[in-house]
Amino acid sequence: MKKIIAALLAFAMLFSLCACGGTNGDNNKNDTETRVVTDTCGREVTIPETVRSVICVGVGSLRFTTYMDALDLLVGVEENELGVGAQKPFAYLHQDVWEKLPQTGNNGETYDEQIISANPDVIIAQMDKTTADAYQQKTGIPVVTIPMVEGLLDDAVFDMINLLGEVYGKQDRAKELTDYLTAMKRDIADRVAKVDKDKAPSVYVSGISFKGAHGFEGTEAGYAPLAALQGNNIADATGKSGAFDMDIEQVLKVDPDYIFVDTSNLDLVKQQYAENPAFYNSLTAVKGNRVFSQISFRFCATNVELALADMYYMATVIYPEAFADVDPVEKANEIFKMFLGADDFYSTLNEAGYSFGPVDITK
Repeated sequence: MKKIIAALLAFAMLFSLCACGGTNGDNNKNDTETRVVTDTCGREVTIPETVRSVICVGVGSLRFTTYMDALDLLVGVEENELGVGAQKPFAYLHQDVWEKLPQTGNNGETYDEQIISANPDVIIAQMDKTTADAYQQKTGIPVVTIPMVEGLLDDAVFDMINLLGEVYGKQDRAKELTDYLTAMKRDIADRVAKVDKDKAPSVYVSGISFKGAHGFEGTEAGYAPLAALQGNNIADATGKSGAFDMDIEQVLKVDPDYIFVDTSNLDLVKQQYAENPAFYNSLTAVKGNRVFSQISFRFCATNVELALADMYYMATVIYPEAFADVDPVEKANEIFKMFLGADDFYSTLNEAGYSFGPVDITK
């Protein structure tokens, strides 16, 4: 009888231990609970309740993941993010992080074996619906598509931030960024409202790169910093959209009040001046020393923080009264701190040859 009781007690203890093990199993199950998010393509994607690891594919995904302070989630990086200069700030500032990660792609090209081996909870990708569906099927990993961001205060920026905030569980960071941008939109609108549109100066932006470097003829209709300021961009009157080469004789005919030069192609513009000084000296903006810089903000799409800094600098030039209290360098550093967490990044840009100020294309 004693043996039977002892056996029953032993069985009870074993059952109790199994029950404890079952509790731990339930906790693990909680870790694999899921939720559904709707991505940019309108796809309903099932992802883990808590996302602990991601891989970014294509334009904008890693940039905005950096803005979201979510680099701790990364388990891979694209090769093209390595070895970049200050004109791509989010990548430049985190080379030490990228160097420790496996290379899982290159400029949108996916290294499938490496991605599957990294086994992220989610892939954040610049893909269309068909491509995303196929890649999710191929890898067995949830793929969340993101919007293409070309502007700086438009809906796509807000949509990107809010979507990543939801996926990463960083709603507080998303709110911080969107509140900042909303206040900036209000600030710009209030200041621009004070400008007499009939007296608004005409502006030509030159040296814009697209499919390679372009000189004075390279410009852009809908140039984002100027569009946000409701500025008078002479390229907008051509009926064209995006970046294109403008007939320089047409530029002379309009004879803009201000000319801005993208710093990435300043040397090319200076070379063109040296080859035809008479033409450039006939421009009112050149004769009146009203040629100024814009820091290159496109590097595999828009670096939002650089475009916003350009916008405020341009505003202080073309709307000096409305923006009289704005120090463009201080404002740039405020923006860089918000998006990149970097102190005085303007000095880094300046040392690399990217800065705000008058431009003398004659030298």
